[in-house]
Parts: sequence; C-alpha cells; structure tokens
Amino acid sequence: MSVAEIFLCACGLAADAFAAAVCKGTAIPGPKARACLTVGLWFGAFQAAMPALGWALGGAFCARIAHIDHWVAFALLSFIGAGMIASSFQREEPPDASLSLRVMLPAALATSIDALSAGVSFGVTSGGPGILPVALTVGGVTFCFSAAGVRIGSAFGARSGKRAQRAGGAALILLGAKILLGHLGFLPI
Repeated sequence: MSVAEIFLCACGLAADAFAAAVCKGTAIPGPKARACLTVGLWFGAFQAAMPALGWALGGAFCARIAHIDHWVAFALLSFIGAGMIASSFQREEPPDASLSLRVMLPAALATSIDALSAGVSFGVTSGGPGILPVALTVGGVTFCFSAAGVRIGSAFGARSGKRAQRAGGAALILLGAKILLGHLGFLPI
C-alpha cells in the first residue's frame, strides 16, 4: 500500500468514529478541550489496536488463502464500507453526554470493529509497509477526526457525521476494488 492509500484507508476507517464523536458533541454543551481529548483518545487507541489484531489473525491464515487473498480483501472492505453507508441512514437514539468507562468502552469497541476486519484484509494481502505504520496512521487520523468531531457536533449537529460516514464507506469500497482490480491485472499494484 502506498502512503496515499494508507491515509485514504485511515480516513475511511475513522469515519465511524467521527460520526460517533459528532453525535457525542451534540450531547455535550460547549465541549471543552478535555471532552475532545477524551473522545479522541478512546477512539484513536481502539482504532490503532484493532488493525494490528486483525493483521495478526489474517496473517495466520495467509498461506491457506493466498490464491484468493485479493477477493477476501475486496469482500471485507466492501462489506465494511456498505455497512457504514447503510448505518448512516438509520435513525439513532439521542447520544449520551457521559465520558465514563461504561459509555466510552462500548462506543470505542463498536466503532473499531471495522478496523479489525480491515486488519484481517491487510494480513491476507502480500506486500505493503507492515502493520505498524498502518495502525499508527489509522489511530492518529481517528484521534484527530474524533477530537474535531466532538467540536463540530457541538457547533453543527449530527448531520455532518452522517455524510462523513457515507464518504468513509465509499472510500473503503473503492480501496477494496483497487486491490481486486490490481491483483486481476486491470490496474498496476
């Protein structure tokens, strides 16, 4: 993966966390820097850890599925992206303003499941820079998007989070298609 592809993937994976952070921002009146930092750290840390875990799991199966790895990557990224787009159209309950462990742990876990799946797809595809730069980029981008999302949610409401979630889903589908078309010889890898 090129640096641009890693960044694009990180932006796509961060979209769920951004949308959740925007919603969180709508519930927190006039968010302070502490709220932005807390939400950013929760989401960023989980988004950094999950691709590494998925990569380890995917690497364990790499030899068994090497002949179809590009199809697996395409299917996983497309499934994640389509799920993000579909969930952006669902009506949600009003967000909880709490930043407690009880609230943030499930939210961080839920928004990072797609990063786990993406990590599996990285583990089954050959080449690339390794998982550390990918995980750090995903975590860093998610931290920045989430911290900004809290502030944006406070100012503009939940509408912008839904648009970002749709764009992130589309980016993941396009990345999966690029991997597939590259391995099939239609695009340079």
